[in-house]
Amino acid sequence: MKKSDIENELTYIDKVKTINDGKNLKYYILTMGCQLNENDSEKICGMAEKMGYTETDDIMDADLVIYNTCCVRENAEEKLFGKLGEVKKQKEAKGTIIAIGGCMMQEKHIVDKIKKSYKYDVIFGTHTLYKFPKDLYDAIIDNRKITDILDIDGEIIEGLPIKRDDNIRASVTIMNGCNNFCTYCIVPYVRGRERSRSPEDILQEISNLAKEGYKEITLLGQNVNSYMRVEREKGEVTSEINSFAKLLRAVNEIDGIEKIRFISPHPKDFTDDVIEAIRDCKNVSKFIHLPLQSGSTNVLKVMNRVYTKEQYLNLVDKMKKMIPNVKFSTDIIVGFPGETEEDFEDTLDVVRKVKFEQIFMFIYSRRKGTPADEMENQIPEDIKHKRFDRLKELYERLVEENNKEYIGKNFELLVEGYSKTNNKFLTGRTDTNKVVIFEAAEDAIGKVVNVKIISEHKWYLKGEILELN
Repeated sequence: MKKSDIENELTYIDKVKTINDGKNLKYYILTMGCQLNENDSEKICGMAEKMGYTETDDIMDADLVIYNTCCVRENAEEKLFGKLGEVKKQKEAKGTIIAIGGCMMQEKHIVDKIKKSYKYDVIFGTHTLYKFPKDLYDAIIDNRKITDILDIDGEIIEGLPIKRDDNIRASVTIMNGCNNFCTYCIVPYVRGRERSRSPEDILQEISNLAKEGYKEITLLGQNVNSYMRVEREKGEVTSEINSFAKLLRAVNEIDGIEKIRFISPHPKDFTDDVIEAIRDCKNVSKFIHLPLQSGSTNVLKVMNRVYTKEQYLNLVDKMKKMIPNVKFSTDIIVGFPGETEEDFEDTLDVVRKVKFEQIFMFIYSRRKGTPADEMENQIPEDIKHKRFDRLKELYERLVEENNKEYIGKNFELLVEGYSKTNNKFLTGRTDTNKVVIFEAAEDAIGKVVNVKIISEHKWYLKGEILELN
């Protein structure tokens, strides 16, 4: 897509703003799903505010309601349809504009159901987010419903306005789409194939964030450690920064950025150069999210994860040898079709051996359009829930064991603000993402402090501040 075409689409921001001038209009946004969706919502909010809307937390006060949907999470469809039912009367009473975007809008059966049964004004997909201002303009001017979805892989669009709620931490998308086709996952069908942003655009965005005072950056993508792989295979790479390892090293050199995190990587793409970059770069977190999904080689094969239980454990051992004090978090799906008791025990075995600091646990739920949805050997719900409870019990025991290792040790923390549950305390996170609360003056916010851990409380640690860095 030509730059002039994008600029033309964005001129509709000013056109909508002209329509809204002097009306004091408000928008409400609900974001469902992952950090990539949250990053998309920051762009939607940026465009909405440029168009003259101000954000409200009260949906009843909104003139524009935006739902940024996800089709990965359990019960995502029911949640959206429930929300659309709730806002129906509001639209009828005051003419509230309803806009629906995100991954779920790339699923034809969902869009068809919305068109048939629910009130809406604009539907836009993951590949047409940048066209939201034009779609909104057309809906207002022509008083008609707009559906703007591309089935093909969309291009990465630069230069969209963005509104960030946090002024210390920021997420930066480095690539879109996925080429892995895990049999339970809908992402390749709704986000498209892998497309990487240029390293120059990424580094410029992060440099600008550093100048604005941001201290922590999280690099986002469905499969971040395959960054630039497709472009390398096509011979389209002109920059020396042509891999995830080189990108990490380049971001590490940006002045002002104190901490670099990334999510989500894939175990099969954790090459030695990536591990070495994590080891060598001072600002890159030594807390690695390493999705397991299942500890059973048999289940992993059916999932199309392209690694075995043994390969996963060998990768963990390699990282522990190469990266001092490395820690891990993971994703686990319980009750995948065909999972036997022996398969589930393999998952528990991996959890015991790795001793994950965090586990994001999910009960398998069927997703229309995925191979797993068509599998005949679905696991009964009662067995899924019993296995989930056993995993949860093991994880909570490990949390308490892991927490004890922190007591008496000192950690450098970026102070993020006041604790959400007690405004007497400030809060920060260890490199391993453990929440720490401690007493300190308000002017410590945004600074790096040295904190000694004095007690553990399962889901957080308590510390005492030693000094400001």
